[in-house]
Amino acid sequence: MAISGDALLVRIYVGESDHHDGRPLYDAVVHLLRERGIRGVSVFRGIEGYGRSSRVHTTRILALSEDLPILVEAVDEAARIRAVLPELEPMIGGGLVTLEPVEVVIHRGGEAAGEGQA
Repeated sequence: MAISGDALLVRIYVGESDHHDGRPLYDAVVHLLRERGIRGVSVFRGIEGYGRSSRVHTTRILALSEDLPILVEAVDEAARIRAVLPELEPMIGGGLVTLEPVEVVIHRGGEAAGEGQA
């Protein structure tokens, strides 16, 4: 079922070295969101950033970091996103979670562009 109109974007900021139950935290988050039927999730690895500690994490060769910033983004209807937040909260140790309203203009899945069209 496609999303259309008003939705929520949840952004989950964590570190590459963060773990939950023995697996990378971003991986655990993606699997939880998939299990809960959240319709769209992506993970992005940052090249540089810092959080509460103000310690800069970077990919620059002279200051190579093993704890780069990771961003998990998910989009779905507001009720579906809000329903999973209580399960995310205990998983996110030193991270940050934000919500913002978005308008979904196009949401297609399952078929490659052009397939199934007459």
